[in-house]
Amino acid sequence: MDKRIDRRTFLKFSSAGIASALLGSTGLLSWTPRAEAATITQTFYITEGFITQPDGIDVYFRGFSPSTNSLTVPGAQMIVQEGDTVRITIVNTLGTSHSFKIDGVVDSGRIYGGQTKTIEFQVNNAGTYLYYDARNAPYNRLTGLHGGFAVMPRGSSDEIYDGSPRFVQQYFWLFHDIDPVWHNAIRNRNTPNTRYSPRYFTLNGLSARPPGAPGAHDPNVDAMADPRSALHGHVGDRTLLRVLNPGLCQQSVHTHGNHMEWITDNGQVRDEVWSKDCIYLEGNMGKFDAIYPFESPPDAEPPVNTGTYPMHLHTEMSQTAGGGMYMFGALTDIYFE
Repeated sequence: MDKRIDRRTFLKFSSAGIASALLGSTGLLSWTPRAEAATITQTFYITEGFITQPDGIDVYFRGFSPSTNSLTVPGAQMIVQEGDTVRITIVNTLGTSHSFKIDGVVDSGRIYGGQTKTIEFQVNNAGTYLYYDARNAPYNRLTGLHGGFAVMPRGSSDEIYDGSPRFVQQYFWLFHDIDPVWHNAIRNRNTPNTRYSPRYFTLNGLSARPPGAPGAHDPNVDAMADPRSALHGHVGDRTLLRVLNPGLCQQSVHTHGNHMEWITDNGQVRDEVWSKDCIYLEGNMGKFDAIYPFESPPDAEPPVNTGTYPMHLHTEMSQTAGGGMYMFGALTDIYFE
């Protein structure tokens, strides 16, 4: 289902309702604008290790991690402001060469095994970006060396770009698909020579755990309980979704109970804002921005303002783990509170 609205018309009628939504909202703003640009610093350690999947299999990963003795996939989410200077130090703890890249923004070049490298760059264009390791493409990225990066418009707390539809809070959704055979080949410093066959699918690094399953409701392993992934809001808490796909598989992101306002596609502002309950996510670093409006679900009878609705992908394989464990894939919950 989709409903098409001319972007100019959408902005004209939506802006009148936004002020009351913001003032009456209990959702927390994710960003406080600054009058002046700042220098933002971050250190990433390139590490490796194993992450246990829902079927008990340990799979090899690499990550942009917060310390030498940890493994984090994806790396930390970063939000900065137009005009900021970003200074990132990458400590490569591995014996292989890696890099840090944001397309159109910065490229560290080769970071040799054991090397520490600091890069500094200014951000000038608001938007949603993927940072990733571009070396040995796409293998280093697929093994976990990626993360979300956002640039807010200067002086704004509630726009994707200057003059965009407004929101109250924002989330990153990073979808990832995992072929353990490929991961193991990369661990052994080989180039994968088998057909890509993903067996695990994650949202922000986690798979879902259905009720009653081991790990259900544990935010450390369950994407449906992960505060980075599960949406929480009251009616009126318009929520920006920054959706990124470091994996290879094409996806179709589906939200129950409401439509999303499709704002950008692969970094390009759309001429029309389409209201859709499914949005196509291109594989191999596709991305889009959308607003989940937290409106009373339009098809509910009688009308409701509270409840829980799932988000899942309409590529059915992505809802499984290990080739058959249903509801252990890339899905989460949306809570009307």
